[in-house]
Amino acid sequence: MKLSVCIRQFFEQYLPQIKGCGPNTIKSYRDAFSLFLPFARDALDTPIDSLQVEQLTPKLIVNFLGWLEKERENGARTRNHRLAAIKSLAKMMMYMHPDKRDVAARILDIPKKRYHRNIIGFLYQEEILAVLDSVDLSSAQGFRNYSILNLLFDSGARASEVAALDLDFFDPHKKTLAILGKGGRFRMINIWPKTTDLLCQYIKKYRITPRKLYRNRLFLNQRGKEFTRHGIYRLCRKYLEKVLSAKRLKDLNPAHSFRHSCAVNMLLAGHPISDIKNRLGHESVKSTMVYLHLDLRHRQQIQEKFIAYTQSLLNQDDKIDELIEWENKEEILIWLDSL
Repeated sequence: MKLSVCIRQFFEQYLPQIKGCGPNTIKSYRDAFSLFLPFARDALDTPIDSLQVEQLTPKLIVNFLGWLEKERENGARTRNHRLAAIKSLAKMMMYMHPDKRDVAARILDIPKKRYHRNIIGFLYQEEILAVLDSVDLSSAQGFRNYSILNLLFDSGARASEVAALDLDFFDPHKKTLAILGKGGRFRMINIWPKTTDLLCQYIKKYRITPRKLYRNRLFLNQRGKEFTRHGIYRLCRKYLEKVLSAKRLKDLNPAHSFRHSCAVNMLLAGHPISDIKNRLGHESVKSTMVYLHLDLRHRQQIQEKFIAYTQSLLNQDDKIDELIEWENKEEILIWLDSL
């Protein structure tokens, strides 16, 4: 059986229709095979269209994984992601082509490579407050950024999830937000009164006119298009660089640090691990258990100050007072110009 026929079934039927994989997963698997097929062609001296399923040997795949590490300087995590794509193809073969079970079983027996997990890079509560305080609110863009940073920390959502938020995902009356997570699964979370107020004000006064294709998106960039996760990443990095040292930044993923900080803050506040799992949208509680291994020092004074901040409304926010004062000055100047 030709490998090309098997791969077509994999991408056209198995992933989208049978497994219901999302576009990001399919794109990731596509990238893996875009690398693997040319490697197999060169290693076996066989045109890609002539490669056979039987040629998918553990030796070929392990050599490919070694090539990724040596020639492309990929880490063990990326290596394991590429292996996962190939193993997913093997699972399809087990299901759709039972006569190839022996080939598939040998592929599935290839072990993942162990690696050292990075330290969880979260922001301390005083750092969160400093980051929020660094935002200049004297523009629509500044208010949007302030709202995004608050929402990232409050919700614990991934950057891609915040970028994909639609207007109708937000219910200001119930103070809830629906988040579309991995695998096309929605989760409903409650958000703070402060975050609710910020989103209401942003939508009412500061959200720019969207382009037609993006009219339902909650957050828009300067061109009226939807944010991307890379845009959220750059936004977070911009404000983290304002208040944190270069040494401190080395331990942080700019956007994901807010997600970790949300989990840590919930842990400090005494929330059960199941609540943290549900808020972050982890498929397995094993992913959430990692936060239990952190050595967290309780900072009672900071904790109380932060709780007061999250429960406050906009009319109690010094930053919003600055904005109102600035807007009043602008109105006076406009009025003077009209005389």
